[in-house]
Amino acid sequence: MAFRLTCNGWSHDVGLQIIHADVKLEIDGETVIDEPLCVDVGMPAMLLSLYRDVDPDRWSEPDMWESKPFFCCGCGDPECRAFSFRVRHEGERIMLTELEERQGDEPRILVEYAVDRKEYAEQVRQVGQQFVEFADRLDYRPLYPNTLAHAKSLLAGHSPG
Repeated sequence: MAFRLTCNGWSHDVGLQIIHADVKLEIDGETVIDEPLCVDVGMPAMLLSLYRDVDPDRWSEPDMWESKPFFCCGCGDPECRAFSFRVRHEGERIMLTELEERQGDEPRILVEYAVDRKEYAEQVRQVGQQFVEFADRLDYRPLYPNTLAHAKSLLAGHSPG
């Protein structure tokens, strides 16, 4: 399956201290996401998914960065609206499952995709690098203060400390 993730039109909401982008995610010709979203809250979790399986919990505390949904509503609050994905590594494939999270209950599977691990890694790394380059030049003070440091560390292939 072809996997294509792009983020364009990067912007920084100074008041909310979140970063937005126009997110487009296509898998095997199907448009999964095509809208402006908050990308920084879930960026470390998305980059972590390059190395290990991840499960979202949109109601987790900010310091539980590894379980944040990859993309959130424009307000930056994952509890408001988010795109939640479970990632499982299976050899040369990534099983990417879009979930509808339900507080206090098991998530409902919306759709599952098998994507090429190399394609996934290439696209996610590219978006992560764009994020770091954009955020690095800002007076960026997110709710979870280690967002940028974790993104840099994960792009460098290190697990955040």
